[in-house]
Amino acid sequence: MPTDLSFLALEAKTYDTADDGQSADGGASHPASPGACHGAPDDCYSIGAALLRRHAVPYQRQKDDPLHRRLRIYAADPSLPKLDGAIATVQVEYEPLSPGPVGSLFEVDCSDPGQRETYRSANLDAPAVLLSDGYSPSMSDPRFHQQMVYAVCSTTYHSFRVALGRNLAWGFGSAQAPAKLLIRPHYGEEQNAYYCREPSRGELRFGYFRASDTPMDNRTLPGGYVFTCLSHDIVVHETTHALLDGLREHFMEPTNADVMGFHEGFADLVAIFQRFRHTEVVTQALRQFRGAPEKAELLTHLATQFGHATGRKGPLRMAIDRDAAEPLQYDSALDAHTLGSVLISAVFEAYTQVFRRRTERLLRLATRGTGVLPAGELPYDLLVLLADAASKLARQFLNICIRAVDYCPPAGLTFGDYLRAMITADYDLVPDDPWDYRGALIDAFRRRRIYPSSTASLSEDALHWCPPRIELPAVPGLSCAALRLSESSGPAANDAELLRQAHALAKFVTQPDRLQEFGLASPGDPRLDGDQVDRPCVQSIRPARRMGPQGQLALDVVAEITQARRVAALPGQPGFEFHGGATVILGADGNIRYSILKSVVSPGAAEDRRAWLASPSARGLWRLEGGDYLREENPFRPLHS
Repeated sequence: MPTDLSFLALEAKTYDTADDGQSADGGASHPASPGACHGAPDDCYSIGAALLRRHAVPYQRQKDDPLHRRLRIYAADPSLPKLDGAIATVQVEYEPLSPGPVGSLFEVDCSDPGQRETYRSANLDAPAVLLSDGYSPSMSDPRFHQQMVYAVCSTTYHSFRVALGRNLAWGFGSAQAPAKLLIRPHYGEEQNAYYCREPSRGELRFGYFRASDTPMDNRTLPGGYVFTCLSHDIVVHETTHALLDGLREHFMEPTNADVMGFHEGFADLVAIFQRFRHTEVVTQALRQFRGAPEKAELLTHLATQFGHATGRKGPLRMAIDRDAAEPLQYDSALDAHTLGSVLISAVFEAYTQVFRRRTERLLRLATRGTGVLPAGELPYDLLVLLADAASKLARQFLNICIRAVDYCPPAGLTFGDYLRAMITADYDLVPDDPWDYRGALIDAFRRRRIYPSSTASLSEDALHWCPPRIELPAVPGLSCAALRLSESSGPAANDAELLRQAHALAKFVTQPDRLQEFGLASPGDPRLDGDQVDRPCVQSIRPARRMGPQGQLALDVVAEITQARRVAALPGQPGFEFHGGATVILGADGNIRYSILKSVVSPGAAEDRRAWLASPSARGLWRLEGGDYLREENPFRPLHS
């Protein structure tokens, strides 16, 4: 088959014209229903299939292994000038790799289904490659493309692992063998990249396409090929979708406008703050814009080459408002990407406010107390200190954003819920907050009219999640001492032990007088208005070890228990299913610190979801079949098109 990708075809080592067994929409089959649960001995609850999946775990370093592997990547994308820090060298946690590369968590696929070719695989363990910090950055060498996605996916996973204090699980796999995330840097010719999940496997699929005849930047060849796998922001974005899917069983269930807006905004936030890891980019950006990160396009613009190559007059998205005085306001009628932009700009505004507070002393020292910088270049020492402060603060904000996921309800997430989660997660680890990070976040969300629905005010104490409303004893068998924690921050990899923990939690929360405290309902509850509910289902139990800034160690157990409610069809109104329940956070002693719930019987829950499902925003995320709304299992391909 002839190919237009001649410069990549030169690198092809083998050719395979066999069909890859996939359907045109990217999947040959659909996953099982997200509400499917395995039965348990007690008829009052069930155990989620995800609990006993075999999870791939990071490589455990041996005595003589190096700490890191140095690999070069594009810090943003190939359109960034070299003197602006286009190329960065990242330190990836060391693990032995097979050609591909294939490691313990990720497997890079070297095939190109669109061109029916298989390119030479990257061998990152080859001595010459190790000594050279990997393959040289190149648009024409598919081995560098493979290196790029492996390195960026690995550093993104590491950021989540540090923030959450545990190894992460994927949202796919089976009980038979550990599943790895398959990365396909050359999936086909389309202006798209997306995460695709099936029951037994998950994939990141990166497309490539021809730029427009008049791209808006000078470094993209008119009509030339653009590879989404070479965009740092796009790779981080898609990896974040996969990690989020593994953190919550029902986070991909869009039952309100905010769900997919959160997915898009959160993934962009991770991409923005991950870029601050690259000191070359941060230093150059602050030099050009005299210490103001919010003015630096190098730091605030996302997927610049993709935006320019597709005919846009700018990047795909930005972390700042075009008009700082009148920020974009929250409106549930906005599309997912615009809602995501509201979230990004709110968090980044809080970041810039705290950055000014933390660096104003440096400016006063550098200007003899005036705080006003003279014309010309910044002094080199001041520039280094500002860049270091910007990078460190970005890591802290990234940790806050990621850690907050553990404090979100298990389904039906709203932006207001996420604000409360960030406030609570940060308070738990840093109670004093001397630089008022939490105040900056509250102010930024308020300026965009993002308000939680169940608080009396926007004060910090009102936004903090509350402990259970009723007095509860400790959960038997779920203290940290009883969980038999391993050295790798995870529970003992033993099915019997996982089931013991799940049964202990389920028996505790499904006592009739406790159901309401965990967002659950018993069949026949009059608040269900005749709707049916499944048995409560324990989806996960995950211990977490988090280190605070003062060296304090916080030990928690994060669990989720959910319940499906099936809303009956009405004349002219299809039926549907949605989930409620609670994220349960237990302290080291087994006492429940928080029950962060989204009740299946909250007033107006069914009506609100029915109204949203009928709105234009739900198109492409749900489909009508047999008189019911059914959720599309892989929403990111149409969402990212």
